[in-house]
Amino acid sequence: MDSIFWGKYMNLRHLRCFIAVAEELHFGRAARRLHVEQSPLSRTIRQLEADLGVTLLERTPRGVRLTPAGQVFLEEARRVLLAFEQAQTKARAVAAGHRGTLRIALAGGVGRTRLSALLALCREEAPEVGIRLFEAPLSQVVGELSNDLYDAAFAMADEMEAGVVARPVWQDPLVVAIPARHPLLAHKRVPLEEVVGYPLVLCHPQVCQECSRQCERLLRLVETPPVVAEYVTTHSLMLALVAAGYGVGFSTAAHVVACRQADVIVRPLDEDSAALTTYLLHPEGAMSEPLRHFIDRAQRVGHMPLGTQRLE
Repeated sequence: MDSIFWGKYMNLRHLRCFIAVAEELHFGRAARRLHVEQSPLSRTIRQLEADLGVTLLERTPRGVRLTPAGQVFLEEARRVLLAFEQAQTKARAVAAGHRGTLRIALAGGVGRTRLSALLALCREEAPEVGIRLFEAPLSQVVGELSNDLYDAAFAMADEMEAGVVARPVWQDPLVVAIPARHPLLAHKRVPLEEVVGYPLVLCHPQVCQECSRQCERLLRLVETPPVVAEYVTTHSLMLALVAAGYGVGFSTAAHVVACRQADVIVRPLDEDSAALTTYLLHPEGAMSEPLRHFIDRAQRVGHMPLGTQRLE
């Protein structure tokens, strides 16, 4: 895709136009999103296809759909724009007096309390190093770490492809979210065998794949197969369903610090291995000094107390 910068007609505006149409799958919606007229937008896409010599979009009466070539071009166009935006960020950081910028990806649910503590520590100890955060799916993050589009990433998965290292940095004890006036509240530390005797509200395995995988490993420690009342995609929905009496759920001490739910009581699990691990991913090989210090700070944050936890 490097040749895209050398085309006679192709430029970043063409890429932004194509990405908008490819994501909206409709010229009218894409034009409104870009604040342009539909006819010039359509001509821009046709010119782009002519320059490339391929058909990127199939026009239909109801909208458009991507051709196989269009799907590949969309991925690469996003990559080019991301690289350009990162170049802008680096240049502005240097102009503002920063010695460099770390590009950190967040793949999945990274605990807000831990992340806030890390960023505050970085601002205190290395204010000259800028930090830019990106949210992206794990599959995309791993590939872009290898392509030097990110310096590091946080994820809850440790099984990486060759060339990417996964370092455990945070381990947050799992706790049980229990409705008020529930039999499990008889325990100060709740045995896992008792938890699986009640319906569970769990994170959705397709949306929270890495977190779900770690919970599944924990549940395999008991013989009783769990009964799942609901799968949820957010922590707040889990708490709402638990408060309504649908079942009990799992959370972490880090999430509890950031949440307050009057009708949900949290108790620790009576299981030493009951914890969720967050990993810091980075490319294999030599690393920059700012990244080395960033990793050190992340590991230090992992050993810091989280503050007052609402464990009753």
